[in-house]
Amino acid sequence: MSLSQLGRSIAESPTLKLNEQANILRAKGEAVIHLGGGQPQNKAPITAVLSSAAKLKEGHIKYTPSDGTPSLKRAIIRYTEENYDKHVEPENVIVSTGAKQSVYNVLLSIVDPQDEVILLAPYWVSYPEMIKLAYGVPVVVTAEDGSFQPRIEEVEQAISSRTKAIIVNSPNNPSGVMYTEEFIAQIVELCESEEIYLITDDIYHKLVFDGKIPPVAYHYTNRNVENTRIVVVNGVSKLYGMTGFRIGWVVANKKMVNVMGNIQSQTTSNPSAISQAAAEGALTGVQSVVENLRLMIQNNRDILMRELGSLPGIHITVPDGTFYCMPDFRAYYQDSVALSNMLLEKALVVTVPGKPFGMEGHLRISYCGTVKDVIAGAKRIKWALDPNAPNEIYIGDRKVIRDWL
Repeated sequence: MSLSQLGRSIAESPTLKLNEQANILRAKGEAVIHLGGGQPQNKAPITAVLSSAAKLKEGHIKYTPSDGTPSLKRAIIRYTEENYDKHVEPENVIVSTGAKQSVYNVLLSIVDPQDEVILLAPYWVSYPEMIKLAYGVPVVVTAEDGSFQPRIEEVEQAISSRTKAIIVNSPNNPSGVMYTEEFIAQIVELCESEEIYLITDDIYHKLVFDGKIPPVAYHYTNRNVENTRIVVVNGVSKLYGMTGFRIGWVVANKKMVNVMGNIQSQTTSNPSAISQAAAEGALTGVQSVVENLRLMIQNNRDILMRELGSLPGIHITVPDGTFYCMPDFRAYYQDSVALSNMLLEKALVVTVPGKPFGMEGHLRISYCGTVKDVIAGAKRIKWALDPNAPNEIYIGDRKVIRDWL
């Protein structure tokens, strides 16, 4: 069987692979704790549920316009005005099957073979593979000081004649770090002076802690939507805990949106009419659900920081937002894949290796589950690594003896 070189070059998603491994262990009755997931455990907003149910009850579930229903686009326009202080028109918006497809559509619309797209480490695992699928070249910028935010000078050094775009995800998956206002202003100025697209993945932009306010890229340009190099990606998956509905969108200039519409019409066509109705219900409904989710996740973050902070030798950057953190475990393991596999096999805790995110020696740990799981998972990690911890514990009904230290 002959498979394409491109297809064979694309890595599998480590997060999805770990989900599968955890499900297999759970099916065997193992007491697995999942600290690797990227979906909050809250229920979808009632307004989303009722809106999708009304659509189902209507029974007229047909194709919609490939770029999204007019009513959902109106809701997105209102959302953009309220949260970005930017007026856009329906032709500036395209709705897709999740923010992941939205990012991919953007890349397909602007990247030619061998064009370069700059990523800031740590980066979301899918970015490099999506760039490769668009026949582009990912260029990674890693902060020399070991932090999770490079200096603007380091980004400038990565720019070449082939650079087409920079992707910025803030607050960041996997680190939880929110880039500073100064850095966002500098990167907007850099992209517009160099005529480079700035793709801002804002999927976590309201899940920010401690009273902090995320910088909005639009606030640092004098250009209108048609002339700016800023492209905004967002969706309902994280803010509303609606991962299964798969609705995301892009706000960009009309020419780009038209091209993305053509691409989408030849691939997935329109997103689900039911999911679009649910997204509209979430965006137009009571927004206290977002704040309730944010408060719950912030509380989980504080608990995880307290629990992991007592483990000697690890370095933790306290997250500004999202529901992830990325501790440095190099005092124990240099190989993050080996560490993640050990924790899953021995302690039955799912974590995600830092290597696919551009941060070897780190683990991405999610705290969007229950408080009980966050506490128990952190305690198992400490038990597995801390030489001063007891050699025996019970995991579920099974006694486990630590024999690997």
